[in-house]
Amino acid sequence: MRWEGGRQSENIEDRRNMKPAVMAAGGLGVMIVMVIAALLGLDPRKVQQVMNAGGQPAGRGGQAVQRELTAEEKRSKEFAATVLAFTEDVWTEQFRKAGEKYVPPKMVLFSNAVATGCGNAPSAVGPFYCPADRTVYLDPTFFEELRVKMGGSDGEFSQAYVVAHEIGHHVQNLLGYSEIVDRKRQTESKTEFNKWSVRLELQADYLAGVWAHYGTEKFAFIEAGDVATAMKSAKAIGDDRIQKNARGFTSPESYTHGTSEQRTRWFREGLRTGDLNRLKDLFELPYSEL
Repeated sequence: MRWEGGRQSENIEDRRNMKPAVMAAGGLGVMIVMVIAALLGLDPRKVQQVMNAGGQPAGRGGQAVQRELTAEEKRSKEFAATVLAFTEDVWTEQFRKAGEKYVPPKMVLFSNAVATGCGNAPSAVGPFYCPADRTVYLDPTFFEELRVKMGGSDGEFSQAYVVAHEIGHHVQNLLGYSEIVDRKRQTESKTEFNKWSVRLELQADYLAGVWAHYGTEKFAFIEAGDVATAMKSAKAIGDDRIQKNARGFTSPESYTHGTSEQRTRWFREGLRTGDLNRLKDLFELPYSEL
């Protein structure tokens, strides 16, 4: 992926050199993290164990550790800030064409755990978007875990796809789709709500593809083989793959993100067409046709 030398977003905060503040991960914070874990297809019991084991978030009130970021950490920040800038430029233009104003999200890089507007969260939940503070939270070590433990790719465009997916959730939040699904939580059974969660996640994959479509037109950042690396990671985080690897069988009724085939297909469709008018398809197509 061609990214070096590109504009870097200022909407990024690096908390990896912050000493964790001592705070209790309890009450509403735990409940919210458990919801995030469920949406990410993780075992809430594992997340609870991490939090109980002392994974206190690095909040704004933490003390700065007297060290410089490593060269690898500095590069990961430069990469994240550049990809974030790519998303800002693309979505600002697309919103402008639609007669709307794009309000970019923030991004926080952290280690181990983090305090967010949605509660306290350990790294175990993976990258996520918090609508309460309109911020994407990312522990960059996730990408190594994705490659080593989940069979994903460590290619830079693969990492950009993950970031773009989370930014896709921000776009959904601005467009009102997140609110639609949140309302379903109050009225639908868990099984039916999971289907709406899958729709939301596949739409975020589609939006990541739309971003890549217009982004590479504008910045020519996709190189040969890049899309394949993104597809490898998308397959690795499909519900069917995760459940099969974790317990040897799958439970489609508990899917929250979509299968490997669905995730790759909708990303590719967004990349191929760049058609924002198709966003409604993911909410109107029969579930069996997604």
